[in-house]
This record gives sequence, structure tokens and C-alpha cells, in this order.
Amino acid sequence: MTFSLRPTYQDPRLAALVDELRMYLDGELADYERDRGITPATRLTRADLEPVWQRSRELGFYGIHLPKEHGGQDLTYTELAALKEEVGASGRVLGHSVLGDMGGPLRAGDILRHATDHQLKAYFLPVVRGERACCFSLTETDAGSDVRSMRTTAVRDGDDYVLNGHKVFSSAGPFADFSIVVARMAGTGEQEGEKPQFSAFLVDFDSPGCRVEDGATPMSGEHIESDIVLDDCRVPARNLLGEEGKGMRIALGRVTVNRLLHCPTALGAARRAIDLTLDRARTRKVAGGQPLLALQAIQHKVADMATEFYAARSMTYTALAALDRGEDARTEAFMCKLFVAESAFRILDEAVQIHGKEGLTQGNEIEFLFRKIRMFRILTGTSEIQRNGIAHGLAFLG
Repeated sequence: MTFSLRPTYQDPRLAALVDELRMYLDGELADYERDRGITPATRLTRADLEPVWQRSRELGFYGIHLPKEHGGQDLTYTELAALKEEVGASGRVLGHSVLGDMGGPLRAGDILRHATDHQLKAYFLPVVRGERACCFSLTETDAGSDVRSMRTTAVRDGDDYVLNGHKVFSSAGPFADFSIVVARMAGTGEQEGEKPQFSAFLVDFDSPGCRVEDGATPMSGEHIESDIVLDDCRVPARNLLGEEGKGMRIALGRVTVNRLLHCPTALGAARRAIDLTLDRARTRKVAGGQPLLALQAIQHKVADMATEFYAARSMTYTALAALDRGEDARTEAFMCKLFVAESAFRILDEAVQIHGKEGLTQGNEIEFLFRKIRMFRILTGTSEIQRNGIAHGLAFLG
């Protein structure tokens, strides 16, 4: 894999998809954002996102990873990653709505295979078509990395389940129609040595006893999170996703794949930062009228930035290729998430340094990317959790 800030691909299908995606991101979508005055700090509405979902669907990008029977192109993990990287590198605020990350098919993920015919028709296929949106509610205030500490409970009552609890950091919650909620079956895991059992439910946001509240604003400044409050919320038994007691397996079933597929988005952001930094270093004049890039200290910084990006990207696509071959890449997924998160942060830190005061100014893209990438060292599993996984994998291999 050769180094480039604008990669090319030998596979004709992937090359064509990347070209078409770049054209949409840099053209039509950029114009849409500019006309609406959309910035990373904009409090987005459903009215902002639905046109992007529908247009992306028309162009074939929304849900492109899905099997052909669901309107997708059955992409490999490597192909999907290449598209996610392009979205991340585009600098588009609404890029998360092009492939379906924000409440769309990528949010539902592999959960579709656990859905009944009713659930497919009423919930997931409308999501694939861009007519409905979903979010995923697993995290709680005291149940982050240790999800088994969750307090949200579910109890069977006739033809319903009754749910009680408070979920936080439900991304896409402000725009969603329903959530995939994971709850502990009431009465399980309460005795010493007893394992809790978890189930997953499709919860409509207009259900009695369900409230969607503004979530905490993350350091990125984006308004994309919600709290989901369940107060004796009755959920029809037919909305049980999969088997009772198997919800955690469903929730974490694609953890290796998801961990790896988060990496290309961060790589795209790092790529964008390097590109912006090179442009800044070429055009910013220093004493004597020389460009900033003429200074050896700056040359060394950008050399290190590019090298870290190349290493992080190479290991990520190597692990994705292993997944495409059907190999077990759990340890490699931990390694990639760790290395990509830490490398991307170092790249953005240097980008801020080279941009100087501009890099510290709110409204500057580098300043936003720095905050966004800093979050990646914690979200979807902290760097410390990744190290735990690597160490466990090495012990198992030994």
C-alpha cells in the first residue's frame, strides 16, 4: 500500500465508487451545507438530514455495504473502509449521513440478521430506505466500558415487556424514530455469582413511558447525542430482538468488525489534517518571506505526521483484508483501534502546533478536528481497554 493523501485503487469497481463519492462530497453536498449555513456546531434537525439520506440513497451510497437484496452492493470490509475514509477526509459536516452512520443502515449493522419479518418490514427496511432512523442505547452513566453494570431492566408482563432505566450517549438520538435498547432482565445477576441476562428491544420513541432528552454536548461541540429515559415503558413482546437473554451477544456480536470500521473515519480526519497543514505550511510566510515549510523543524513535523498516518492506515487495511478472508482478527482489531486513535491524536496535535493561533481558534477546521479526534481515544473503547484486549490476545496465543 503506497502513501498518498488522495489514494487510488486498482480495483475498477472501488475506484469508480471512490471517484463518485468524492464528486458528491466535494460538490453537491458541500453546496448543500454552504447554502444552509451548516457548521459542526449547528444544532441539526431531521429536516437537515433527510434530504441527504434520500439523495445518498439515490446515488447508491446509503446502505451500500448491505446485501443486494436490501439494495446495497455487498461490499467487502476493505471496500467499505475505503469509502468511510473518503467521508472522513472530505471535511463534510454531514458526511455521517452519506453511508448511513447517523441513524441509518450502518447504525443498525449486523443486527438485521436477528430481526423477524415484522421487525424488518416495520423498522429496519424503512431505515435502509432513509424513511426512518434508529439509534443504539447501551451506555449508562455508571456502565460504560463495564456494560454489565447497567441498571436498565426489563420484565415480562403478559404480551409486553416493561422497561425502566436511563441511557446516555445515544448517538443519532435527536433524529431517530426508535432505539435498539439493551436491558438487564429483572431479577438476574442480583445474587452473588449469578450472571445477569440481557435482552435487546426495539423501542419506539412515541411509546408511553419513553422520553428522549437532550444529551450532554461532547467536546466536539456536535449536537448528536440523546438520553433515553424509560419509565414503565411498555414494549410489545414482538419487539424483542433475537432471543430473551441474548441481547448482549447481539449488541457486541460485531465488536471486532465495528472496532476496525471506526478506524477509517479517524484515518480520514488525520488525512484531512495533514492536507490542511501542508497547505498552511506552504502559504504561511515567516521572517524573510520564506514559507513556513522551508523551515527544517516544520519539515520534520510533517514528515512524522505522514509516516504515522501511513503506518496506521497500512495496519488497518491489513486487518480488514484478513477479515475479508474470514480470518480471526480480534487482536489485530484491538491493535488498530489503539494505534489509529493515538497516532491520529498526535497528528492533530502537531497540526494545531503548525497552525499556531489559527489552530486554537474556534471555527477553524483544525481546531474542530483536534477535539473530534481527542474523543476517539475514549469512544468505542478507551485506549486502555484496547491494551487489555491486546494483552489478553497475546496470552491466549501463547
